[in-house]
Amino acid sequence: MRKSIICGILLCAVMLPCFAQDRNIFAYNVGDIEVWTLVENRREGGVPTNLIGADQAALTRYFPDGKSQSQTNTFLIRSGGRFILVDTGFGTTLFDNLKELGISPNLIFAVLITHSHGDHISGLQRDNRALFPNARVYVAQQELDFAARTMKQEDINALAVAYSGRVEIFEPYDPYVYVGEGILGITPIAAYGHTPGHTGYLVESKGQSLAIVGDLFHVEKIQFPRPDIAISYDTNPAIAANIREQGLEYAAQTNIPIAGMHLLYPSIGRVSRDGSGYKFTPER
Repeated sequence: MRKSIICGILLCAVMLPCFAQDRNIFAYNVGDIEVWTLVENRREGGVPTNLIGADQAALTRYFPDGKSQSQTNTFLIRSGGRFILVDTGFGTTLFDNLKELGISPNLIFAVLITHSHGDHISGLQRDNRALFPNARVYVAQQELDFAARTMKQEDINALAVAYSGRVEIFEPYDPYVYVGEGILGITPIAAYGHTPGHTGYLVESKGQSLAIVGDLFHVEKIQFPRPDIAISYDTNPAIAANIREQGLEYAAQTNIPIAGMHLLYPSIGRVSRDGSGYKFTPER
């Protein structure tokens, strides 16, 4: 899983600011690779009612104020001079965030999909038109099969038309798979459970790493201290909880930072052991 991808590089002439001050954007470096958290939306509500395995004692302990926050993110990567998106969210503020960074959607070389839920792929197309006209879309075979069973046919057709001939399929459990020519230092990681083909991406450069873990977490207030607690969005809650615990233990042991699609801003941080559970410390 730790093997970096070695492929051809074509440098882009686009220059980016090294840090964006807006709280919808957070800049982070992994060796020579640049990563940006792009916040799609934020929400605040009461105690989630769709947690699986959380009794009243746990809810009282981890939500003492009776409130919870949630967020949806995408991640932009610049590797070898090429721009890669991990998911597209709903496509709401994504294009504003890209514009703030001075990046046209035409410059996106690839879109890597963690899974096929609407808050991760809805920003790919509008009215059968690719919103990233020069990008190839990479998705795990298992997730493509799952999408074929669960997505509306019209949505599948729209994506097929928009990205005709530009969908690349891979097997994330293969530690030596590369996700595309020119995509340097990104390895797909199988993280099944949330969906049958849920995929994370390990970013590596110059001895540094970042694990983009997709939807391993939905409610960080409770799922770090209690990784056994799942959520109704998980297609297999038991497997999702097991993978989450494995991922947390690995991150704590290796000190590799993680990034998540529903972690709160800046959405990148490190994991440490905290009693019987874990603690998340955001990067600053």
